[in-house]
Amino acid sequence: MKPFKFKQFTIHQDRCAMQIGTDGVLLGAWTSLANHPDAILDIGAGTGLLALMLAQRCGANTIDALEIDEDAYEQCVGNFENSPWGDRLFCYHAGLDEFMNDIEEQYDLIISNPPFYTEDVTSGNFARDTARQNQSLPFEELIKSVSMLLKPSGFFSTIIPFKTEGRFISLAAQKGLFPERITRVKGNPSSEIKRSLLEFSFNKNKAFEDELIIEIERHQYTPKYTELTKSFYLKM
Repeated sequence: MKPFKFKQFTIHQDRCAMQIGTDGVLLGAWTSLANHPDAILDIGAGTGLLALMLAQRCGANTIDALEIDEDAYEQCVGNFENSPWGDRLFCYHAGLDEFMNDIEEQYDLIISNPPFYTEDVTSGNFARDTARQNQSLPFEELIKSVSMLLKPSGFFSTIIPFKTEGRFISLAAQKGLFPERITRVKGNPSSEIKRSLLEFSFNKNKAFEDELIIEIERHQYTPKYTELTKSFYLKM
């Protein structure tokens, strides 16, 4: 498995069940930094991609990451140490419940690219299946934890399958979290909506909604997608 080179950092991913994908890059680039977060948490860090993207994009003093899988944790730490922002990045090797018991401070921004295949997916790779299936981090547990770890003025940013958007928003509302922005993602103009990028806060406002199309045709990217990701991808 080759390392994935971005413009300002490199991700080694040979020990991670979930490799670099469009979802993670989209989330890291789309997440708003309008509230100038000083403390950021990435739940389920994997390779550390999201934390690294946010370190590139902002000057937050604290960027914490949480990863339960030992191999992924060790790889994440290595990727952090090899980046230009190693002094601001820290990865905890723990489950969310364990982390909740140990941590006392709250965060300005929480980001998560959660495992979300609710079907029984078996690729034959146990670590990959665990990373992809939301049994290992149910939406309910994620939202409950976010509601406790997020500052009253904070934001929570995530990406989920479009088909689970309504359920996720409903679960979040039960914990006092409401959508601020919703961007629905399509691969190309004629394909179905596959993903929902969601930003939540504790404020009950009317959410801003829009759509993002990735490609006009194969390898011909839309201006909106190019603008979003050009700070990261080498060929953008």
